[in-house]
Amino acid sequence: MNDPRPRTVLVIGGGASGNAVTVLLRRAGITVELIEAKPDWNVLGSGITLQGNALRVLREVGVWDKVRESGYAVDAVGMAAPDGTVFHVQRDIRSGGDDLPPIFGMRRPRLQEILCEAVLESGATVRLGITAEELVQDASGVTARFSDGTEGRYDLVIAADGVGSRTRAMIGISDKPEPTGMAIWRVPAPRPEGVERMQLSYGGPCYIAGYCPTSKNTIYAYLVEANRDRASIDPASYADEMRRLAAPYGGAWPEIAASITDPAEVNYTWFERLLVEGSWHRGRVVLIGDAAHVCPPTLAQGAAMSLEDASVLTEMLSEEQDWNSLDALLTGFYERRIDRVRMVVEASVQLGQWQLDGVRDADAPGLMGRTMSVLKETP
Repeated sequence: MNDPRPRTVLVIGGGASGNAVTVLLRRAGITVELIEAKPDWNVLGSGITLQGNALRVLREVGVWDKVRESGYAVDAVGMAAPDGTVFHVQRDIRSGGDDLPPIFGMRRPRLQEILCEAVLESGATVRLGITAEELVQDASGVTARFSDGTEGRYDLVIAADGVGSRTRAMIGISDKPEPTGMAIWRVPAPRPEGVERMQLSYGGPCYIAGYCPTSKNTIYAYLVEANRDRASIDPASYADEMRRLAAPYGGAWPEIAASITDPAEVNYTWFERLLVEGSWHRGRVVLIGDAAHVCPPTLAQGAAMSLEDASVLTEMLSEEQDWNSLDALLTGFYERRIDRVRMVVEASVQLGQWQLDGVRDADAPGLMGRTMSVLKETP
């Protein structure tokens, strides 16, 4: 028998996956409340590289037109020596289909702004600066108790609270992200004249020196090195440190480095890996996105996997008429996602490990091509 009650969902976390799943659930007629720990809704960051399969979900969410106006489409990646000499240009696989760009760069804060606007337009209830302190489950639902002293009752809780997910531990999943041994320096910068594609340099003082256009006037630049003790690096020195690492690189890098002057604009982050195996749910609480899986950005698939989670889970919840027993559905969600996500996590980690180990004959292009070919298929 169908359950005549309105369906209610609590989404914990207002990043890409939490925002996307909120909009998609609202479109399916489901009542959604979204809470986000950060009062500013986390509109921070430098740049982001989105592959076609991420764009496919953003189009499903209804924000592709705004995204397209706010970023820069790229159809090829240049491989360059540290001095800037380009030795190969690789046209990337259109993993979102032939009608979407294979690669799209944009400012991460702008993507977040667009998704936040879509959440508000969807009619979802949004509460910022709020965390879930306790989740009490029974056979018919979940009672959530919040940091502001309020509580709510929900049919389902979707935890999209990121790599440091508090919900993951709260529901008894002990998996934690682990460092891979690499770290990345990121910064937004003015776009040097002539930079029209993504470019990667392997070798030199860093494992990777790369950049991607994010608009007609801006790029997102990054340097990947072995991870260091973050406490040993004074945040006030971030700009100086990134310029030092960039100094040996040629091509557009001297102009990029000269623009790196504000340490507050520079972000330093360790690469991490996480893959929760067995199940992504406990009762009526399910993990999605970085709460369930994290991969280093060597394939630029982290956001794409998170967005795909939102799309697949919404599809399955929308098709299920009876929410009195969600265990089979949530198990099916995990089974539908795990092989694809595992492939991406393992390939992303392997690409970095080959560099850490100094493997010179590694088939990185082959691994990347095989992985992206699989991702062209809809999840």
